[in-house]
Amino acid sequence: MSNWIQAGMPLAQAKKVAIFLHGRGSTAESILSLVDYLHLSDFALFAPQADQHTWYPYGFMASDQGNLLALNSSLLQVYHLFQFLLEKGKTPEQIYFIGFSQGACLTLEITARHAQKFGGIVAFTGGLIGEKLNKENYQGDFSGTPIFISSSKRDMHVPVQRIYDSVEVLKHMGAKVSLRLFEDQLHTVRPEELSWVNKEFFK
Repeated sequence: MSNWIQAGMPLAQAKKVAIFLHGRGSTAESILSLVDYLHLSDFALFAPQADQHTWYPYGFMASDQGNLLALNSSLLQVYHLFQFLLEKGKTPEQIYFIGFSQGACLTLEITARHAQKFGGIVAFTGGLIGEKLNKENYQGDFSGTPIFISSSKRDMHVPVQRIYDSVEVLKHMGAKVSLRLFEDQLHTVRPEELSWVNKEFFK
């Protein structure tokens, strides 16, 4: 039995696929509620469910050792879904990744570890994972993959400097990164972010 839920168009009929990764303490069902605000009518949609509702137990910049086992398991879980989609005939360029908060961090981490030409990557409040950024973890070339990262400049969970550092790593790997930072302190997905993503990714 798969540990993800599926929505949207049937996979065999869909020309594109979106993988949604939820935040800490949340669910696969809840992250899919973003579909109501995104232009994904021609997409097959998949949302894995994290074990005990968390992809890794501590903060995304906490001790690497503390998060290691759970993080590796979560990365493998998402990679298995990606491989499943490839086996079903989809190309990486047909596959999009969308995550929020802890799910946004995991979105950036999994794609940077397997960089190639994806359809697009959306990280609502997130950065690459690690006590320090270990560039040896990242391999491949994004080949112009569009990546959207957004957050508050003063988010309580995601320091803005880690976002800046993540952007530099992703650009160096060939991604076309767009960054939107907000002055509020909200830990949320804003209407402005959804509007921008629709305009640039899902026209």
